[in-house]
Amino acid sequence: MTSTTAPKASPSSTARGCSTSSLHRRPGVAFPRQQAPPALRCRPHRVASAPTSLNELAGPKHRMVALPLHIAWSGLRILNPDQPRQRRSLYRTVLAEGMHDDLCRFLNKGILLELWPVLRKLISTAIKDVREEAFPEL
Repeated sequence: MTSTTAPKASPSSTARGCSTSSLHRRPGVAFPRQQAPPALRCRPHRVASAPTSLNELAGPKHRMVALPLHIAWSGLRILNPDQPRQRRSLYRTVLAEGMHDDLCRFLNKGILLELWPVLRKLISTAIKDVREEAFPEL
């Protein structure tokens, strides 16, 4: 009797676009996954475009927000920051998918600082580590 096995998923692909290979590469340097700097673990192009200070975050506190497709490509795109669930969803989505201008446009420093204890549990470890490293006040 012969047995068949299901094909294995590629080790370099995941749903969030992060590499799961055992080495992370930077030109001329390879790191074991556990030792890779947070910025190289996931989406380095997003990290490079992060604001240099939380003071740059000047997003709305109370008006409805319509996220562009490059940020909210699936699911709810028009969110109300006055509703706690939608506020958390807005911040989680923008932190994960947004570039520099998006973070500055849609996030507010005061709200981010208020939500961070909850948000840090909702976002990926790589994004959390990068944000906390870049902004010690979080």
